[in-house]
Amino acid sequence: MIRLDPLTANPLSANLAAPPAVPAWALASAGAPSDCDAAFQAGAALAWLDSLARAQASWSGAWRQRLALKCAAASMRLAGRAEDEAALRDAWQLCPAGADPGPAGAIFGAWRLLALQPPAVSADRLAKVAEMLGLAWDDDALAELCRHIENLVEGQTPAPFAAAAIAAHVVATRPDAELFAWWLADLVLAQGLRWPRPLPLLMAQAFGPAFRTAAGASRRTKPGEENFERAVCLALVQAAAEACRLAADLSRRAEKLLAVVPKLRAKGAGDVIFLLLNEDAVAGSLTTKNLSRFAARRLFERLQRLEAVRELSGRPTFRLFGL
Repeated sequence: MIRLDPLTANPLSANLAAPPAVPAWALASAGAPSDCDAAFQAGAALAWLDSLARAQASWSGAWRQRLALKCAAASMRLAGRAEDEAALRDAWQLCPAGADPGPAGAIFGAWRLLALQPPAVSADRLAKVAEMLGLAWDDDALAELCRHIENLVEGQTPAPFAAAAIAAHVVATRPDAELFAWWLADLVLAQGLRWPRPLPLLMAQAFGPAFRTAAGASRRTKPGEENFERAVCLALVQAAAEACRLAADLSRRAEKLLAVVPKLRAKGAGDVIFLLLNEDAVAGSLTTKNLSRFAARRLFERLQRLEAVRELSGRPTFRLFGL
């Protein structure tokens, strides 16, 4: 019998009966909403997302990492690169431990890091993230950036507006650092909402309808431009809705995975279940102290036959599995 931690064995935390969904009335908009309407809709959507951000459901780790992957994929477009979600998974999973994952993999790593750590700010942390994003940044400038973030949070600026303000500040200071601006926007949003960990949200919406200008879809509203705060509010509505839908999907998949656990007899299967619940993808060639590569392959094949996991790469070799 596979023994799991009681928290891992429950698809939902004790205080979360089912993943919420942003209500239709919060998503509805007739024409261009006013600044007030946009702020109200953002507040409503974030209120529904708040319970998920604070919950400790068994699949929360996989959920956060899947959101990080979506933001990393959108980052590729901003960085002028062509990698999609599948290519980013490969860049991360094919990279040996401790090796350089390449520019695309490093950007993905920055978003993964955002989802893993509390939303604390320090010059050292920002320097590490800037480096992962391919930016050189002066130590004094990073210290000033930390002070600016602290002032936004201590001034109790509403979270969506604080997120917009830090993005605008970064781009005004360094026009080449828009990617870093979006990363910081999610961190500041989490600080303002007092979430235990940030959710990667806004970068995935940067090329979406919320940031399209009246001039047409080919022109987007960038940080600091006119109506940017309103666009951030509308983007958060869409981001919250998508995050809730993803949570509902992963909750169902996690429930199915945990339901087959009593059927597993492989030594070390518990470690695999834990990884599947906490990562976007797990390599089929995984080895642990309790599981050989051959045993892992058989375990993943069994889980796939039981329809408890999906194969994500579409390849016959070096396969990747996840919820």
